[in-house]
This record gives sequence, structure tokens and C-alpha cells, in this order.
Amino acid sequence: MRMRVLPAFSAAADSVAAPPPPAPPPPTPAAAVKVYLNIYDISPINNYLYWFGLGIFHSGVEVHGMEFGFGAHEYPTSGVFQVEPKSCPGFIFRRSVCVGTTDMSRSEVRTFLEDLAEDYHGDTYHLIVKNCNHFTADVCKRLTGKPTPGWVNRLARLGSVCNCVLPENIKVNAVRDGSAHLEFSDDGLESNASIVDDSDIDDLDHLLTTPNSGIVSSIDKTLTPGRDSL
Repeated sequence: MRMRVLPAFSAAADSVAAPPPPAPPPPTPAAAVKVYLNIYDISPINNYLYWFGLGIFHSGVEVHGMEFGFGAHEYPTSGVFQVEPKSCPGFIFRRSVCVGTTDMSRSEVRTFLEDLAEDYHGDTYHLIVKNCNHFTADVCKRLTGKPTPGWVNRLARLGSVCNCVLPENIKVNAVRDGSAHLEFSDDGLESNASIVDDSDIDDLDHLLTTPNSGIVSSIDKTLTPGRDSL
């Protein structure tokens, strides 16, 4: 009877096995997206004030090809709206300023702004302490960590210093009139500034809804289309 001799087990030979597969590459970081501040003239007088570092401006934040702004209306619902970049109705586009970049995706920016809209209801708009430029400064700071140019809202800051002497209807009531417009003439300043009224609603893509909004009425349905339209 023949005996078959098996090869001896060799630990050394076993240790010379094929190398392990290489580790997967680290995930590619999201591409940084530029965030722009789009600045508009509210009054032709800016053609003179601009060179002194002053002006009466509206501003919106452009990111991922969308522009967002804040305007007044008389309802306790979102005053944050979306428009085509550099095309906010009722204002004259002046210039864009690249504030910085953000790593947020388009959907993350949308969610962020819908959450932020809870703090920016249309009936809380105030010409001096909570206007469209305060909103864009807040958004830019959160998205990029950088401030907006100081001259964009300088007149509001000067107004806040003199707030104690401003007429009460300018401090509070004027900005809550949904039918008011800022119109300027050589004779002086009439009521107006980032006011959202019925004539402008058709030109705005929509007002952003807020996560906890429980108010439903016929006017709310007009002002706040569904989030899917964003």
C-alpha cells in the first residue's frame, strides 16, 4: 500500500499571500459654491450718494442660481421670497458682490432658508432694525462666515442711532402697510422699501413657507405656494 506524502504546512509560505486591497479613496469634498450679494437701487438719488459710501439699497442673496430676499407684508407668515437672480421686481440692479463660498448643496440651502424664514415674517419687517439688508447680512454670515459690505445698510445703522427722534409712523407703522411703496422724487421721500404688495406677488417666484406655520387662509395660499416650487 502506497502512502502519499502531503507537503508540510509552511507558515512562511502562507504569510506571503497577496496584499490586501487598497483602502477606498476618501470621499470627494463638496465643491464650494459662490455666494453673491445682489444690490439694487431703490432711489435714483443713489447715483449721488453712492460715491459718499451711502445709498438706499435693497439686496438679495444669490446661491445655486437662486436669489432670496426679505420683504414686508401684514401677515404673520414668511416674508422670505425667491426671484430670478438680479431681477427683483420694483428695484434697479446696481452690482453683485461675491461675499464668499458655501459647501451647502442646493437642497441644504433650501432647507436652511425655510428654517430661517421662521425668524423673518413679513409683519416683523422694520425699516431701521430688520430690513432686507439685515436679512441678507444674516444669510451671508451663516453661509460663508463673512459679513456683507458695510455701506449696503449704512443708512439703517445711522437711522438706528437717531431712532429716538424718528416719527413713530416711520419707526413701526409705515413698513406694515402692505400697499405701501417706496417712491422717491426730488421733493423728498415717500413711504417705501422692500415692501411686498399684491402687484409684486406675480413677479416673485414665491414666498418661502416656514416649518411650523399653522396659519392657512386664502391670502396665505396666494403668498406661500408649496415648497416644491423652489
